[in-house]
Amino acid sequence: MNEEEYNRKYVSLRILKDIQDYLKPDESSSTAVYPIKVPNELLYQTVQLQGAEDADRLIHHIFELGLAAWSERRYTEVFGSEKELEEFIELVKERNND
Repeated sequence: MNEEEYNRKYVSLRILKDIQDYLKPDESSSTAVYPIKVPNELLYQTVQLQGAEDADRLIHHIFELGLAAWSERRYTEVFGSEKELEEFIELVKERNND
């Protein structure tokens, strides 16, 4: 594995780990994310029918679903399988111990 491929996989591994930590239930220390676009009517109707707090939860839930789907696709594209991921993690450990 050349250095460029190693760096690309290492960055992807860090991103996926951070997403995994973010998506853990009961995470009270989350960071605000850049605003996302939501269909106006969805937001308007949700606020009208269920209130602002439920609308906020719904938007966050939609964001989490999208983030989970994106990270799963990223994992598949970069590592392909659990075995390849484990082998790469071992390579990272070896490099860090040198």
